[in-house]
Amino acid sequence: MRRLVLVAHDIRSAHNVGSLLRTAEGLGIDKVYLTGYSPYPAKKDDSRLPHVVSKLARQIHKTALGAERSVKWDYAPDIKSLIAELKAAGFTVAALEQTPAAADLRTYAAQNDIALIVGNEVDGIPEDILRISDEAIAIPMAGRKESFNVAVAAAIALYHLQLS
Repeated sequence: MRRLVLVAHDIRSAHNVGSLLRTAEGLGIDKVYLTGYSPYPAKKDDSRLPHVVSKLARQIHKTALGAERSVKWDYAPDIKSLIAELKAAGFTVAALEQTPAAADLRTYAAQNDIALIVGNEVDGIPEDILRISDEAIAIPMAGRKESFNVAVAAAIALYHLQLS
């Protein structure tokens, strides 16, 4: 069975992180990696200040509803090192981003284990990360808006990738 992991890079909102964790748990995603400055739940030997951990844990829990305790997740501050590790482990790294060369999600069929990267709510995935990704995937938009919320986009893509 193909492995599917989510990499959430530089997510600003703890509520979006909670939604991503809940979606990943509900879809049976193998693991979620929170990278860059993305907030993350409390963890063993947490080096953050206790009041910061407490505040973020409450905010994440508000939308995760306990998924932060049941889905496998890890915090990796350096996404480039994580991408190298995932590639070495046999994953195809796919960026969920609207680029001219992006494959249409509706017709995309994954061939290997997939690590799906989602990026910042406003700026998306940085160009240097897009360059080291194996491919880009885009969700075609039918309305006037240019994109979905990061948690919604991740849910759409993960659901499709899980079925393909």
